[in-house]
Amino acid sequence: MVGAPRPRPRPRSYFLGVLPLPERQEVTRALRTETVGGLVLLVAAVIALAWANSPFGDSYERIRDFHFGIPALGLDLSVAHWTADGLLTVFFLFAGIELKRELVVGELRTPATATLPVVAALCGMVVPAAVYTATAGFGGGSLGGWAVPMATDIAFALAVLAVLSTHLPAALRAFLLTLAVVDDLGAILIIAVFFTDDLNLYALAGAFGCLVVFHLLQRMRVTGWWWYVPLGITTWALMYNGGVHATVAGVAMGMILRTVRDKDEQESPGERTGHLLHPLSAGIAVPLFALFAAGVSVSGSALGEVFTSAEMLGVVLGLVLGKTLGVFGGTYLAVRYTRARLNPDLAWADVFALAVLAGIGFTVALLIGDLSFAGVTQTEHVKAAVLVGSLASALLASVLLLRRNRVYRVLYEKETVDADADGIPDIYQRDAEGAEDAEDAAGVDEQDRAAG
Repeated sequence: MVGAPRPRPRPRSYFLGVLPLPERQEVTRALRTETVGGLVLLVAAVIALAWANSPFGDSYERIRDFHFGIPALGLDLSVAHWTADGLLTVFFLFAGIELKRELVVGELRTPATATLPVVAALCGMVVPAAVYTATAGFGGGSLGGWAVPMATDIAFALAVLAVLSTHLPAALRAFLLTLAVVDDLGAILIIAVFFTDDLNLYALAGAFGCLVVFHLLQRMRVTGWWWYVPLGITTWALMYNGGVHATVAGVAMGMILRTVRDKDEQESPGERTGHLLHPLSAGIAVPLFALFAAGVSVSGSALGEVFTSAEMLGVVLGLVLGKTLGVFGGTYLAVRYTRARLNPDLAWADVFALAVLAGIGFTVALLIGDLSFAGVTQTEHVKAAVLVGSLASALLASVLLLRRNRVYRVLYEKETVDADADGIPDIYQRDAEGAEDAEDAAGVDEQDRAAG
């Protein structure tokens, strides 16, 4: 007796395949703005290093440590703290909006599309922390800096790609972008949970109340900046005085903003706010933070401390080795144990190069470094360690990516060619025609079987 035919297995999806057209357009827009911001960030970091190590280094320190504000409100801060706790809140507000978009309409909205970047990002945070802990522990150093090498700086990574002029396919860039969004969420949670001072419950209750009002205003579709700007500043001040890092207020407000448009809206509040804030975040807030955070003395003794201190060596190895092993290993395992299959036009060497690039941990790593180590000397050394680790990752990733740039150029041209100049790349039209032909062929086969 002939047994029943076995059910045909479900086809595997492609990992790093061609993106759907709407997602590709959104990613292209996001990457364009992030790349410009990354280049400005790179320039600010170079200026900071040059200024701090020039004959005018004393003026750099005087400006960075100059205090101003409103002491009665607990806001008498140095210029460096205003950029880290104040201006960087704008960056985290934008990050909150992007995270909300990914969760609602982006790659993280369904488990099927979220699994790979989430697993890769989680492994890319856990393994660097483990590498730091092992290095510092065996060397007899402090374990307090375990979180420093966990963060990826997407803007700096994209700036490296821009300088290299690589033709990285959109799917690889999108994976890096989504990876960084999840990475930012992890960094935010770490800052909120592990880096809090003595809590002022009254101030925190006030901040929570402000966030509730913020949410109600969004639910009632209230518009007008005169509602949200004073409320946002009040939330930030209360969060700061409550003992929780003030940047958490930015993330919370970004997550509250609506990202789904109403029928009568051309842009959702999240989209509109993101478009308004991104130039401020990428062009002013993050570069100014870098200007007053990256200015460290690049002396022989300082560099020697990076490679002889157990804590600083743990930061470097965490970024260069831990990030690479975590992101690549997590991605490989996620693909291996799901129904995904690597795009045949790419190789695992391309994923490895991206994993190395993820070791660039600048903005958030410097922020966590300031929070992790007390004392000016240790803070300066951890900044040097972050810069050395990020530079090493950038150089190694550059070598790996340039070796494959010829392959990337072919794929990039295939994705972007638009022979009929209708604004839609031909690859999407060919795919649509191929799908229609397949459906027609399937229909003919069905008719033949019915006739037979």
